[in-house]
Amino acid sequence: MALLTPDDLKDINKQLQEADSIVWKVTGLDIKGVCKALYGTSPNSEKVGIVPVTSGNGIIGNFSASLHAITQYFGFDSFVTNMSDVSGYYEAVRSGADIILMADDHTFLAHNLKNGKIANNQPSTGIIYAEIASRNQKTDSKDVLVVGLGKVGFPGAVHLVHKGFRVYGYDTDRTLLKRAVSSLGIIPLDIESPKKFSTIFEATPCANTIPETLISKNCVLSTPGIPCAISEELRLKYDVQLVMEPLGIGTASMLYSVL
Repeated sequence: MALLTPDDLKDINKQLQEADSIVWKVTGLDIKGVCKALYGTSPNSEKVGIVPVTSGNGIIGNFSASLHAITQYFGFDSFVTNMSDVSGYYEAVRSGADIILMADDHTFLAHNLKNGKIANNQPSTGIIYAEIASRNQKTDSKDVLVVGLGKVGFPGAVHLVHKGFRVYGYDTDRTLLKRAVSSLGIIPLDIESPKKFSTIFEATPCANTIPETLISKNCVLSTPGIPCAISEELRLKYDVQLVMEPLGIGTASMLYSVL
């Protein structure tokens, strides 16, 4: 997935409120409700320490502040450490954090210091967006399309297969597609004879990956991908229910999974 930019994280509370609204419209639950149903957990006064990390490309502007807003939005007591890196980790622990949130260029993790549970953002994000797609109340079809079968898409595809969906898959990387077909038994999408889907889960860092030939009216498109997988023109033309938010839904999934 693409690295976030400060622009992606503008007005994060507004983005979360809009995401909550569309998730409710699609599933009948808000984001917290989906997480609770998925993991069987609820917050219980856990304190979250957010540690800025400077390695690699360094600290993304607004990232720690956005995580602070996100954790508070979902009902967690959280704080951002004054120090970064190892010193920040030490500060978080000394300040009573139950859960640590920290990220470098490769891994964004949540680690519950009380029970030892740890979560990586990539599979956690794939699973929650797939779960939202699976709860599409607008169709009885068990067919779902997964576009992108990498570190986010593959765990989401696994989740959908385990839930009993007939999963069609596509990835421009033939190795990733072959792995998903052989290990999960998904159906490779025939782009020469496309079919329309009422439920799509997309996990790529590319824009406009979903062509008109695959979209049915009132289709639910659940995607953590940035930039957007569908053009605004097609979204409006087919009244696509677009579940897309840059950071909060995946972070909620991580936190609920380690409770």
